[in-house]
Amino acid sequence: MEENQKQQQFLVSSVSELTSSSSSLFSKTEPVFARFSLDSGLPELRFGQGAELSDAVVFNVKISQLFKLGPVESLCVSEANKEKSHSRGISIQFRNEEESRAFHCAFEQWKKEVVVEECSLNNGAVSTSKSKFDDKIEASSAKMYFHYYGQLLHQQNMLQDFVRTGTYYSAVIENRADFLGRIVVDVGAGSGILSLFAAQAGAKHVYAIEASEMADYARQLIAGNPSLNDRITVIKGKVEDVELPEKADILISEPMGTLLVNERMLESYVIARDRFLVQNGKMFPGVGRIHMAPFSDEYLYMEIANKATFWQQQNYFGVDLTPLHGSAYQGYFSQPVVDAFDSRLLVAPAVSHVINFSSVKEEDLYEIDVPLRFLSTVSTRIHGLACWFDVLFNGSTVQRWLTTAPGAPTTHWYQLRCVLPQPLYVMPGQEITGRLHLVAHKAQSYTIYLTLSALVGDMLQTSSVKLDLKEPYYRMSQPQSYSAAQDQNPSQLLQSDMQFPSRDDDGSILMQPPSPNELHSL
Repeated sequence: MEENQKQQQFLVSSVSELTSSSSSLFSKTEPVFARFSLDSGLPELRFGQGAELSDAVVFNVKISQLFKLGPVESLCVSEANKEKSHSRGISIQFRNEEESRAFHCAFEQWKKEVVVEECSLNNGAVSTSKSKFDDKIEASSAKMYFHYYGQLLHQQNMLQDFVRTGTYYSAVIENRADFLGRIVVDVGAGSGILSLFAAQAGAKHVYAIEASEMADYARQLIAGNPSLNDRITVIKGKVEDVELPEKADILISEPMGTLLVNERMLESYVIARDRFLVQNGKMFPGVGRIHMAPFSDEYLYMEIANKATFWQQQNYFGVDLTPLHGSAYQGYFSQPVVDAFDSRLLVAPAVSHVINFSSVKEEDLYEIDVPLRFLSTVSTRIHGLACWFDVLFNGSTVQRWLTTAPGAPTTHWYQLRCVLPQPLYVMPGQEITGRLHLVAHKAQSYTIYLTLSALVGDMLQTSSVKLDLKEPYYRMSQPQSYSAAQDQNPSQLLQSDMQFPSRDDDGSILMQPPSPNELHSL
C-alpha cells in the first residue's frame, strides 16, 4: 500500500444485513459506496451513501473476512472482539464481476496494511511485516521513482518511443495464440498500455499491477476502452506485496532501464514470476542481453576532461581552486554517458552478457560480473566501454527482438558509454582484457567498476574507473556525426554483424544474435 494512499473507494449495487429478511441497509435511490481508509489509524471498510458516508456501517478490516458467494455477490463478516461479543455479517452486491474481483484484491491488500501504531514493538524487536522492496530500496529513492512514473508526461515520453511501443505491440499481437484465453499479469503496468495490448490479443483476464499514482490514470484509460475494460483489473501496489486471485499464464512487463538493469525493476519482474506465474508460463520479454565493446572518441574524452578545467584556476576571486581539481576530474568521469553514438566509433566486436528472465534468481541481479576480452581492429586510443542491450519476446508464433544497438533506430534508452580517465593505446589485432562489475545499491541503481588493460611491448597499460549508473550524463538525443578527423578507420561492428555467438560462463552457446533483417524490422 502506498504511503500516500489513505483511502480507496468502490461503487456497489447494494448492501444488505445478513438476516432472514436480508433488508437493504441503504436507500435504493442513491449510490452506495464501499470505502477503505486509515482515518482512525486502523484499516477500516465503510459502507454508506453520500460524500461523507455519515451513515456508514464500519468494519475493522484486520478482524474481518470476505467470502465470495457468487460472481457478483460477496459476504463480509466481522469477527467478535473485545468491544463486541458477537460477529456481524453483510451481503454485498456488485455491479459486475470485474468490480467484484477488484474489491476482493483491495480487501486483501488493506488487510495486510501495517499501521504505524501497531509497529511499536517491545525490547527493540524488529517487525517482519516490512515489504521486501522496502528492505532493499531507500525510501527517498522509491518516493522519487514512483513520483516520476506517476506523471503522464513521462508516460507519454515512453509511449512516443515508437520502437519500444511498436515492438511490444507486434510481439503481443503476432503471438495471439499465446494470449488467447490466458490469464496475464502486467508487472509495473504504468499507463496500462501493455494490458490493453494483451486484451486486444484475446487474454481472458489481465491484472495490471502498478504502485505509482499512474494506477488511477490507467483505470481511466482502460475504462475509456469499453470493448476491453471488462477483462482488465488494475491493482494499485507493489508486486512484492499484492495478492492475486489466480495464477498467470503469461507475465508482460517493460522492466528495462539504462544498461538494462538500471532502476532495479528486473528484480520485481523476477519476484512476480516466482509469485504469480504458473510453471512453464511465458514471460514477455523472456531474455535480455547486455552488449559491450571498446570505443574511441577523442571529442567525448576531451569534452569530459575539459569540464574540470574550472577547478584549475589559481586566482578565482583571490581563491586557489586547484586543491579540488583532482576530485572534480574524477567526479566528471564517474558519470556514465547516455547518448546515441555512431557505431563506427567501436574498435572491436562486442561481447555479450545474457540474463534469462525465466530462470535467473533475484539475488543474481544484486551483483553482475562480466569478464571482458576483445581483439582490436584498428590502431587507436581506447577511451572506454560502450554498452547497449536488447530483449527477446520468444513467442510461439514469432520471435521478436527489441534492440537499443547503435545504428538501429534510436530509443529513449539511447546507448551508454563508460569513459576511462586514462585512455589505452592499441594496435590492430591486439588483445584487450578487463572486467565490468555491477553492484546494486539502495538508490535503485548500480555502481559500475570498469577495468580495461592492453599490453604494449613489455608494458601493461591498465585504466580503471568507478561510475554511478544513478547519475548519468545525458549528452544528446541523436547520434553524433562521425568524423574521420578522429584518426579512426570506419568499421561496422554492430552486434548483428558479428561472428561470435553469445556464450555462457561454461562456454556453451546460448543464442545467436539477431540477424540484420530482424534489426531492420524493428
